[in-house]
Amino acid sequence: MLRLSDIRYAVEGRPLFEGASAFVPDGHKVGLVGRNGTGKTTLFRLIRGELALEGGDIAVPKGARIGGVAQEVPGSEVSLLDTVMAADEERASLLAEAETATDPARIAEVQTRLADIDAWSAEARASVILRGLGFTEAEQAMPCSAFSGGWRMRVALAGVLFSAPDLLLLDEPTNYLDLEGALWLETYLAKYPHTVIVISHDRGLLNRAVTSILHLEDRKLTLYNGPYDTFAQTRAARLAAAEAEAKKQEARRAHLQSYVDRFRYKADKARQAQSRLKAIARMTPITTPAEAALRRFTFPAPEDLSPPIVNMESASVGYGDHTVLKRLTLRIDQDDRIALLGRNGEGKSTLSKLIAGKLDPMGGRVTRARKLRIGYFAQHQLDELHADETPLEHIRRLYPGETPAKLRARLGGFGIGAAQAETVAGRLSGGQKARLSLLLATHDAPHLLILDEPTNHLDIESREALVEALTDYSGAVILVSHDMHLLGLVADRLWLVKEGAVVPFEEDLDAYRRMLLDQPAPKAEKPKQRTEKPSRQQIAELRQAVSTAEARVEKLTELRERLAKKLADPAMYEADRIAETEGWQKKFAEVEEGLERAEALWMRALERLEAAGG
Repeated sequence: MLRLSDIRYAVEGRPLFEGASAFVPDGHKVGLVGRNGTGKTTLFRLIRGELALEGGDIAVPKGARIGGVAQEVPGSEVSLLDTVMAADEERASLLAEAETATDPARIAEVQTRLADIDAWSAEARASVILRGLGFTEAEQAMPCSAFSGGWRMRVALAGVLFSAPDLLLLDEPTNYLDLEGALWLETYLAKYPHTVIVISHDRGLLNRAVTSILHLEDRKLTLYNGPYDTFAQTRAARLAAAEAEAKKQEARRAHLQSYVDRFRYKADKARQAQSRLKAIARMTPITTPAEAALRRFTFPAPEDLSPPIVNMESASVGYGDHTVLKRLTLRIDQDDRIALLGRNGEGKSTLSKLIAGKLDPMGGRVTRARKLRIGYFAQHQLDELHADETPLEHIRRLYPGETPAKLRARLGGFGIGAAQAETVAGRLSGGQKARLSLLLATHDAPHLLILDEPTNHLDIESREALVEALTDYSGAVILVSHDMHLLGLVADRLWLVKEGAVVPFEEDLDAYRRMLLDQPAPKAEKPKQRTEKPSRQQIAELRQAVSTAEARVEKLTELRERLAKKLADPAMYEADRIAETEGWQKKFAEVEEGLERAEALWMRALERLEAAGG
């Protein structure tokens, strides 16, 4: 178990914890959530004893092993498999002692303990973990020095999972995993035999891998039972109740103050006025949690281009003489929302670079609309920010003639406030850097936005804001992400990148998840005599599905109206514009067909919600 009792801690005079308490029972899987900067990582350091409390107490069972991923493993010549097995220090120590021990009693103790910790299956267990995190059998025999920092972080994660500490502390473990690795980790953590506390902004992981949510807010800790969606619903209800009570209290306070203001100087009413002043003083203010306003991303809207905006005919792409993808015959239109699926190393980033024009085709043809503008966001671009420049200085280069007030307004549209606008990029948080990079990638209203892992440094509220922005955005979107929640709400087309080819994936994300985890499709259930009442979480999911489908119908309806207006222009039918007109007519027919499908999905979602009593 883990017990935190009235803990206090401050950084540079700013309190992070004041009288915070929580209790985590043995074997529980807990998601630690809270807005960026509230102190989640600091709490882990306090639990590990790396920082000293200013007050209160943190208690763990005597002898309990606490483990976590502090940094990547060094680039040594030791193989990945041996590196992971060495992470279990007890096993390594016992094996070394078994080689030298001479006392029969001690030899027996060592052998018994080795059997207890299943030491003889270590290599197989380590291999399973490494394979789940994306390493092939051949790669497991390679030295750590052969891999980059991000891959060595995976090795470090594999090591701590293999050592199986009694209390496992994981800080954003999916940030350096792809979708496949993230899904595998969800399943592994759900079955982990000991206590887990994981800091994450990944709703999929927080809904499937944990059973409780520990929320850090206003320097306090609150433990909620259930996955993240249940926590969000419960907390929303608490916020609404607190807000209603605060309004009632403010009304009572105003009424008392009005009496005081009218009668405090009248002799016959002075005593009553004084009693009301004391009543006002005794009232403990009811405050709602200090929530920062959810700042929406605001992507500028591009003008319409004739479809398609990108077209590939038997194209191939790669590096040097090595072909990664071949026979690519693909088309992208301005209203497309495409998610790229596929295991790491199959070529998702290579395809993104080809679409963006950062790689030339090795064969075939890639044609782009003449006025096409492309916005490209990838994680490495956070490192390309000028560390010694402020966000204001970054965007001043893009808009040299604009006033500081206008530049600040642009930054505000991406959630970068006044304080951050004057802070050099090197001191910004990961989330603030990501927002600045998104602003830079979209400043010229791109017709096509390519996002490669855009959510790694964004908290849950910011991820929801990104979903809203992408839903409203009128350009095309190409997404590579391990965030299933984001993909499910934004993408309406799935492309599978596999074995050198790119093909449409005709099933949904749940089917893809089952395929990755080698799970069978759910069997059709026989009709039950008695209908079970859907849970609140199921109804919430059905409502979200209706909302997403409705937004898609509205978007396609708006696009159809714009196309109809364009096709109603007599100038479109002049002799020199026949080819262009045919393109728009084809696009109109495709939108009509897409709208019909979207309306059918919307109606099915509504029927399911109605059947569930929602």
